[in-house]
Amino acid sequence: MKAYIFPGQGAQFSGMGLDLYENSPEAQELFDKANDILGFNITDIMFEGTAEQLKETKVTQPAIFLHSVILAKTLGDTFKPEMVAGHSLGEFSALVTSGALTFEDGLKLVSQRAMAMQKACDAQPSTMAAVLGLDNDVVEKTCAMTEGIVVPANYNCPGQLVISGEIDAINAACEALKAAGARRALVLPVGGAFHSPMMEPAREELAAAIENTTFSTPSCPIYQNVTASAVTDPEEIKKNLILQLTAPVKWAQSIQKMIADGGTSFTEVGPGKVLQGLMRKIDRTVEAHGASLNIEA
Repeated sequence: MKAYIFPGQGAQFSGMGLDLYENSPEAQELFDKANDILGFNITDIMFEGTAEQLKETKVTQPAIFLHSVILAKTLGDTFKPEMVAGHSLGEFSALVTSGALTFEDGLKLVSQRAMAMQKACDAQPSTMAAVLGLDNDVVEKTCAMTEGIVVPANYNCPGQLVISGEIDAINAACEALKAAGARRALVLPVGGAFHSPMMEPAREELAAAIENTTFSTPSCPIYQNVTASAVTDPEEIKKNLILQLTAPVKWAQSIQKMIADGGTSFTEVGPGKVLQGLMRKIDRTVEAHGASLNIEA
């Protein structure tokens, strides 16, 4: 079965989407529409902006979403997903490309999500750290025993788990994890504790926006971060999307379930190759590659 996977925050790069804009009239139309919806020319930042400008949450999330969704639309008839999944923010790209959300509604929700997360980050200093070389249960137990808020946030692949929480708690957990044998426990250059209880204000804000948005039944199952299982019911999709902000991203578990359910070919649609790298660490026997622009002669 053909699976399509969509990247999350961190995959952005200067110049992203320019090839799509220059070579596809449909892409050009969608990018122009996105500028109107957002109320600023995100294309200027995507095509010519600095890494610093692209790192702003209000830019990063819509930029990655736009690159992923518009690339999928340029693939034409070759884009026939039988299952989809997206890493964190990428879940919105997966929902739009599988028909559960319209392009316009998806972009509006991503923009609102970015703003709400930024507000939560600004309200309380917090961070995340990548832990390499330990079993999940060791990391989970260490987080539970550490004073303050620190929780598992991204189950990326076997031996790589990202934790999230208060700065002091993250630093303390990193020391404890190194002592427990972690190959690395590295604080990440991020602005906040994503996928942790510290995103509760953002979750509440996004919940209202999601509840007021129409979701349709997707054309194929979406494997959502919160459950790591196939979902097609619009109400269940909405519920999981709201929970996602404060719950961990079960990425490795989602990919393993997709493979168990018959996924044999995985295509990453969007900027970068992060998910292809994780695929190789989750299951080397499964085909994984990136999507490229389909230019009609």
